[in-house]
Amino acid sequence: MSSLQLENQHQSLDAENRWLRQKLHELTEEARLSEETFRRCHEREVSLLDAEDLPQLLEALTAGLQQSFCVPAISLVLSDPDHELRQLLTISGNSAYDRNRLIFVDRPATFSPIYENLQHSRLGPYLGEEHRRFFPGKDVIRSIAMLPMIRRNQLVGVLNLGSQNPTRFTRHHATDFLDRLATIGAVCLENATHREHLVISGLTDALTGMHNRRYLQKRLNEEIARSRRHNFPLSCLFIDADHFKRVNDLYGHNAGDSVLREISLRVWECLRASDVATRFGGEEFALLLPQTDPEEAFKIAERIRLHIADTPVSLEQGTDLAITVSIGISYLTASHCEDAGKSLLADADGALYEAKRLGRNRTFTTAQSDD
Repeated sequence: MSSLQLENQHQSLDAENRWLRQKLHELTEEARLSEETFRRCHEREVSLLDAEDLPQLLEALTAGLQQSFCVPAISLVLSDPDHELRQLLTISGNSAYDRNRLIFVDRPATFSPIYENLQHSRLGPYLGEEHRRFFPGKDVIRSIAMLPMIRRNQLVGVLNLGSQNPTRFTRHHATDFLDRLATIGAVCLENATHREHLVISGLTDALTGMHNRRYLQKRLNEEIARSRRHNFPLSCLFIDADHFKRVNDLYGHNAGDSVLREISLRVWECLRASDVATRFGGEEFALLLPQTDPEEAFKIAERIRLHIADTPVSLEQGTDLAITVSIGISYLTASHCEDAGKSLLADADGALYEAKRLGRNRTFTTAQSDD
């Protein structure tokens, strides 16, 4: 073999070695990126699985994933035809969610026709007219990823990610990890909803559907802390059905149950979304009115009292029974120091006793005692 041939063979081997080294570097980098992608996806999945309740899960699915993906825009569109999820959030005291990130709809397909046949994650350019409603208030979006959350062959929600980088989400990207994340999110949503129902069932009065005394104790401490932190007023109402024992004695306990259900319904009709209504026990109801001073609390109490007294309760046997209630009001003051919740309830109960003593079917407030 000539020296020229040897030189050519040597150069060919060098070129092949360089190509192999470059290929090895590319494969190593690809493996590193795959490992990094897997790690990030695993962390995102764990954050969803670690959520202890529905509000935490929704926070992880929105703010948590926005931070993890490092995107300027994210939204979670959830199917909630019976307003079940919204009611669960309200009951748990977490109704003040970010409506730009968390969007409840009766049917996803009516919110956006794009969702009609969405079975797998869809990535591509941001189309203003079609995608604008996914990200309220966000204008500088260049690419978008839509992750359908499917459970039992039903679309229960869609997670939308928006990026300012036009190449961040494209049709050429693999969607396996995104589809898996959306599936885990759908399972977590179903489980969190079931858990929330179980928790609420332990905090709800079976007869009236109102919260029970246990729930009152839980919310009482929260509302007192919030009142003092922000210097908001807080009022408490105790409501008691007048001469309720006569109803049971004359018409039976089924009639008594009907009266209690009707009272609870009429109380609900007079309250605001922020108010907390509970059945304290027997024929007595306790209400917390956040950000409500004694004067406003008195107006609400009178509205409830008159609403209950205005229309008789129709019993199953055809009897129309006139029902009245007495109401006592207390309000949080600086004097409620140690065990403020217990004192607040005791003051409302004392005001209720005064309303009864003065003739029933009336409202009495501890502010009157201070005059």
